[in-house]
Parts: sequence; C-alpha cells; structure tokens
Amino acid sequence: MMPQFPQPTFYIFKCEQSTPPGMPKPSCVNANTQELFGYMAQGLMQRGIMGPVQPIRTSCLGRCQMGPVMLVEPGHFMYVGLTKEKIDKILDEHIIGGKPVDEYLIPEQFWGEPIELKK
Repeated sequence: MMPQFPQPTFYIFKCEQSTPPGMPKPSCVNANTQELFGYMAQGLMQRGIMGPVQPIRTSCLGRCQMGPVMLVEPGHFMYVGLTKEKIDKILDEHIIGGKPVDEYLIPEQFWGEPIELKK
C-alpha cells in the first residue's frame, strides 16, 4: 500500500501572462514585475513553508487591468496590484497568520460570486 501524501495547505496561482509592447491589454508581467514570482517563491523558502504552500505559474486570470495579480486557494482570494512589499505582507498575514490582507484584495464589484455551471 502506498503511503498517503498530505495535500498542500495553500496554492498560490500567480499570473505570469506577458503581452508584447503595444498590445491593448495590459499584462501582469513586464520589465517592472517579471521578478515577482521568483520573489514570492524565495519568500516561501525563507519562511520554511515551501511545500505546504505551492506556488504555481499560471496564464491570464482575467483581471489584467488590476495586475499583477495572484489567486490564493482555498478561498478564492484574488490579490491585485502586487509589489514585493505586498507579497511579504500576504505571506506573513494571510498564509502564515491566517488573516487575508483585505486592503490588497480585488474590489468586490470586480470579483463576484462564482459562475454557476448549467447542468
């Protein structure tokens, strides 16, 4: 019988979408923000929580005008306008401390209830 492996406590989906210069849609990754995923991963390692917290590079999360963005699961917590300082506070207060950082969450009018699937 195979041993069970525990599930991660959190998944952090970080948008890594990059569009060429001049495109009408903004992108979460540009010259000023390209290091944020690595910074977040390094922060997880420094805090000793890499593993229980899984960082995942993802493509567009659909909130481009508010980027850079990341989604923390469980809970559907969408963080917007990311900076290194915001990532540090999110890791310390939400991931380690258990309290979402409300001032960095997407405004409610842009993040309503999940769409119900039609059966």
